[in-house]
Parts: sequence; structure tokens; C-alpha cells
Amino acid sequence: MEWKIGVIVDSLKLGIKAGIQKAREIGADGFQVYVTQGELAPENLRREDRSDFKEFVRKNGLQISALCGDLFKGFLNEATNPQVVRRSMEFVDLAVDLGVSVITTHIGRLPEDKSAPAWRTGITAVTQIARYAEDRGCFFATETGPEEPSLLRSFLDEIPSKGIAVNYDPANLVMNGPFDHIGGVSILKDYIVHTHAKDGVCLAKGRTPSENKSLEVPLGEGSVAFRYYVRALRDIGYTGYLTIEREVGDDPVRDVTEAVRYLRSLTV
Repeated sequence: MEWKIGVIVDSLKLGIKAGIQKAREIGADGFQVYVTQGELAPENLRREDRSDFKEFVRKNGLQISALCGDLFKGFLNEATNPQVVRRSMEFVDLAVDLGVSVITTHIGRLPEDKSAPAWRTGITAVTQIARYAEDRGCFFATETGPEEPSLLRSFLDEIPSKGIAVNYDPANLVMNGPFDHIGGVSILKDYIVHTHAKDGVCLAKGRTPSENKSLEVPLGEGSVAFRYYVRALRDIGYTGYLTIEREVGDDPVRDVTEAVRYLRSLTV
């Protein structure tokens, strides 16, 4: 089976439309794009603009694998949640208009103590958005990384909606733990609807994941065991996108191009 390979357009640093065209040129099947600000933010994309953008994507022979609606605030802060929840719902509405079913985000680093106020605050906020997404045929997918997959699973199991999901990023688990990025696939299998293909290393472990010293590197050069990771995804029946993310590097186009080739070699 040849899997679908995606690219986060923003990783190419070429602008939206030029990035989409480059994604096509280097052999990607689709792309993910940030919609938190700029020309694709909901307030900047009128109804007719949304139709035009869908047509541009179609003419380039690509699909939109997901929208990125990460506001980098999480959902564990009661003071900021009203604004973040409203904004996230706007991203869901945009996804519906663009024919996209997945909106990715970060919940925030979960407390290990499930009785902590932040845990319940997060459940309340995420439930609102998950239900909103479910009612519209979408998934609100949190990225892996800040905590053990089993802890994230415990949180997700408390959300009373099928609209909550996971965007699985193995490199985040490596760099923030290191956590088990292979075993985590089976733990979170019921929730995975989208993945990021990123690589990295944990150089030194701190007292908390935020204090780790880590480094993102090109695909195949870090600690992500991609052959076993792809096998784990196959074992759970995942058939969605492997979407390349490259947040650093002097030549992102080269790195992403090589990443497409690398993933093709593993997934055919």
C-alpha cells in the first residue's frame, strides 16, 4: 500500500500558494496549513474566497489533509479558555467550508494528577469543541508530545464526544520524553486520525518535558524509528496522511523534498 504523504505548507516558507505548488512538484499528495492568522484565517477568507481556494487546491491535484488551529495557549487555563474555545470553533467552521475533516491543536501539558483543577478545566473546554466538531462531521485532534501516551489516553477517554481525536507526532514524544513513540500508537489507536512525520533527538532530560534539551533533525537522522513506526500504524489499520513537518533548518525545501522520498521508500 502506498500511503498518502502530506506537507505542512508553512514548513516550506514559500507562502501559501507557492508552497502548495511546490508540494505538488515534490510529489506530495496533500498538505496541512496554519489558519490561525494571515490570509487563511477565518476572518480573512470570505465565502467566495473559500470556494476559490478549494478550486486552487483541486487544480493542483492535492488534498487538504488537515488545518492547523494551534493557538499555543492550550485549554487548561480557565481565564483564556472562552476566547480559545470560540476561536477553535471558527476553525471548525472554516474546515467545513474547505471540505476538511481534521483540525489539529495542542491541548497543553496535562497534569499527572487527574484531580488537579487544570485537568477538569481541560475536559470542559475540549468537550465543547469536540461536540461542536462532531456535529459538523469533523475531528478536533490534539498532538502527542508533552506527556506519556497513556496519560493522554486517560484524558481523551473522559471526553464524551466522538469529535475528539489525535494527531500523532512521534518526534514530539521523542524530544519531550523520551516517551515510547512506537508503543504509543497502539495505546492511542482509537483516536489517531492524522500524523506528523518529523524527526528529532532528546539531548538531555530535564525535570519536566519543557526543560529537556532536544533537537529537531531531518527525517531519518534522529531517534524516531520510522520503519517500526510505520509498521505500528499499519498494524492498527491507519490509512491516513503522514504529513511532513520541518520547523527548523537552513534549506526547508530540500529537507521536505528528501523527506517525501524517504517516506515513499518506507511505505510502498
